[in-house]
This record gives sequence, structure tokens and C-alpha cells, in this order.
Amino acid sequence: MGNTISKLSKENFFNYSVVSKFALVTVLWGIVGMSVGVILAAELAFPDLFAGIPWLSYGRLRPLHTNAVIFAFGGSALFAASYYVVQRTCQTRLFSDALAEFTFWGWQIVIIAAAITLPLGLTTSKEYAELEWPIDILITVVWVAYAIVFFGTIMKRKTKHIYVANWFFGAYILTIAMLHIVNNLEIPAGMWKSYSVYSGVQDAMIQWWYGHNAVGFFLTTSFLGMMYYFIPKQAERPIYSYRLSIVHFWALNFLYMWAGPHHLQYTSLPDWTQSLGMVFSIILLAPSWGGMINGIMTLSGAWHKLRTDPILKFMVVALSFYGMSTFEGSMMSIKTVNSLSHYTDWVIGHVHSGSLGWVAMISIGSLYYMIPRLVGEKEMYSKRLIEIHFWIATIGVVIYIAAMWIAGVMQGLMWRSFEADGTLTYSFVESVKANFPFYVIRLFGGFCYLVGMLIMAYNVFKTVYNKKIISPEIPSIQHTSSDIAPVVNGSNDSAVLNSNKA
Repeated sequence: MGNTISKLSKENFFNYSVVSKFALVTVLWGIVGMSVGVILAAELAFPDLFAGIPWLSYGRLRPLHTNAVIFAFGGSALFAASYYVVQRTCQTRLFSDALAEFTFWGWQIVIIAAAITLPLGLTTSKEYAELEWPIDILITVVWVAYAIVFFGTIMKRKTKHIYVANWFFGAYILTIAMLHIVNNLEIPAGMWKSYSVYSGVQDAMIQWWYGHNAVGFFLTTSFLGMMYYFIPKQAERPIYSYRLSIVHFWALNFLYMWAGPHHLQYTSLPDWTQSLGMVFSIILLAPSWGGMINGIMTLSGAWHKLRTDPILKFMVVALSFYGMSTFEGSMMSIKTVNSLSHYTDWVIGHVHSGSLGWVAMISIGSLYYMIPRLVGEKEMYSKRLIEIHFWIATIGVVIYIAAMWIAGVMQGLMWRSFEADGTLTYSFVESVKANFPFYVIRLFGGFCYLVGMLIMAYNVFKTVYNKKIISPEIPSIQHTSSDIAPVVNGSNDSAVLNSNKA
């Protein structure tokens, strides 16, 4: 793939080059991360599968899996989407091509470094923050460059209004910067070893303030930026309620920050802190469902399109999983429910309903929208393959989470079952043996999802093969009295995104 920018000033054209790079590696890292997930699922069902090979052990591959799917797959998707959306809605080229290019290569170096160090056992042991201090420093530098590019593009925009998708992207960029720096304050003890500046319960509190908000901002707020742009565009309908989207933004961003203690119920964390985290988690359901309803109601009047458009199916199912997983998360934070669910595979089912059902599906739908436009095509190579991908992925994730829900509830009930004399009815080993069939079912569900990603990779390859990146000319602005979104000559972005509904 090459670039076809003319000799005219680059400022007159969108920068689709860096967007295309991030979009294509998103598919690659999705396959890598989910392949590792399938291997891990196989190891749980068959523990001796890779016996004697340390770097293929569960303990070493598990952080590689989480980092690959969250930061390699999810992160690359977010870079691609945010760079695409901020240019389209601000009607201007990215602030700095050089810095944007640096964020791509810097992020890939981070991912490769993680793929090398984690299987070797070089880890801080902190959930979602396992990478050692040299890689943490590189992440910080890349993220600062990302912020400069994104907010610099906002500053040089040709439109008066900042579309709501950019609010969500901006919030996630700022919050992740703060979370990363605070949680990864550490003292180096060698090139690949460090010790956290926190200790004891303070370390746990900081870690799950980070861990929960990695979910809240890296995996939720950010992907809502995708939702607010790509669903109206694909549905060719304005967002249902612009006012609701702003309420959704402020309520979500305020409440999410304080819900981290619900990960530490029934621990040495002070009881009042646990209860406070539970309260914020329950209240959090309101803005979460407000955003889901806003997305679903955007399709009002376009249901006929949903029946025939597989890309829109990905996006709507993603919203459904978003609503379901946020409801489940709020309920699981309640202490009485948490006493049954904590440490069980129910949590694994919940995590994957959010990651595979919400994050991956909205990303896949957005990529199916973006990729053909990056090479000057209106559609992907095969609409039929998108439809097949949708059904394989949906069936796979439903099988996966249903198996984990059943296994998790069964585990919780077995662990809390006592005889009349106070002894445990079941040993821990018995609960592990009872999970075997569900682990096999989980393996099948994960394999289905991986097959869907391979189908997507083939479809993407056929779409972009032997084609050049088309960086279109930025249309001129037609000024109107609307402050909701720009109206742009030669572009239907505003016509679709603009809504004066309350």
C-alpha cells in the first residue's frame, strides 16, 4: 500500500496513512492476542498440554494475553479510530504527521517488548500493568505524543463545535495518562526489575483504582467515542439525543473514577471504602445505560437497514453487550452478590462479555467501516464474509460467557457449601474437576471467535491488496447557524452526526 498525496499542500488533505497502519495492525494483534487466549483456555482444560515449557506456562502467557488484547488490539483500534474521527469531525489534518508516525512505531515497539519480556517472566506482577519500568517510560513518551497530536488537532479545527466523540476520546487520553503514571511509580532494581513505591493495602487500592479505570477509560469511555461516530455514520441517522450524550459523558467520567474498591470486597481494605466503591458502582449503571439507549435509539427509523447490514449488526450487538456487562458489573459489586461471584469464573464470563462482546465487536464494526474508505472503496471485499464473521463471533462469545457463568455460580456454591459439623462439603479439587466440561466449552467458544478474526483478516487482505491509501482532500466549510456539528461541503459527516434532539 502506498500513499497518493498530490503535490498540493498536505494541509489540504486528511492523513489516512497513519490511520491505515493502525487499522491493519489492529487485525494482526487481534489474531495474536486471541490465539494466546485460545492456548490459555486449552491449558485450563488440559493442564499438561505444555508441561516442561516455562515460557508457555499459564502464569507467563496470561499477562501476555491480557496485554495483547487490551493494549495491542484495543489500543491500536483506538489510535486508528481517534485519528480518523478527530480529522473528519474537525475538518483538518492531524496536528503533526511526524508525531503521529512516532506514536505508531513507538506503540508497536511497546507491544513487541511486552511479547518478549512477559513470556520470559519479566513482570511487575500488577494486573494490566505488568510491564517493567523501561517499557513504562516508553509508554509515557508515546502517550504524551498521542495527546499532543489529538488535542493539537482539536485546537486547529476548522469547525466551531467539538463533536461528542472527541470528548470521549479526549477524556480517555487524559485519564489513562494519569492512571499510568500514578500506578507505575516504582524504584528500579536493575534493568528489568523494579519495586512499587506503594505497599500493603495502599498498593492494592492504587492498583485497583488503576485496574478498574483501565476498564472504565481504556475499554469503555474510549470505545464510546467509536460508538458515537460510527453508529450514526453506518446507520445514516443522527445521534438520537445530543443532550443525552453530554449528560452521559459527564456522569460516566465522574462516577467511573471512584468504583475501583469493588474489586477488593471482603479484603483488608477498610469497610467504608469497599461500601463507597459499591455505591458508586451501582449509580454508574444509570449513565452506562443512558449511553446504550442513546446508541440503540439512533437506529429508530433504520431497523430495515439493520436486517441487511452486517456491520451495523456488529455495532448493535456490541451496544447490547455493553448494556448487559455494565448491568452485571454493577450487580456484582453488591457485597452479597460479590460473596458468591468473587474469585470464580463468573468474573471471567463478565470480563469477556465486555471485552469480546462490547470492545471487540464495536472495534470490528468500526474497522469494517474505515478500512475500505482508507483505500478509496465504498465497501469491504465481501459483505457475505462479514455476515459469516458476525454469526461465528456472536455464537462464540455467547457460548463462552454462558459456560463461564454456569461454572462460576457452581464454583461459588460449592465453595460455600458446609456440612452440619462445619466442614466443607466439597474440596477445592472437586470444584476444579466439576469445571472441566465448562472449560472445554469455553475453549470452543474462544476458538470460534478466533476463526471469525481469521475470516476478517482474509476479507481485509482482499480489500486492501494492491491498493493505495487515498487521503482525500479536506472539504471547505459551509457556515451555518447550527452549533451541534459542522456542515461540510462534499462530506456527509455533519448531515449524519448533526442532531438538535433533546
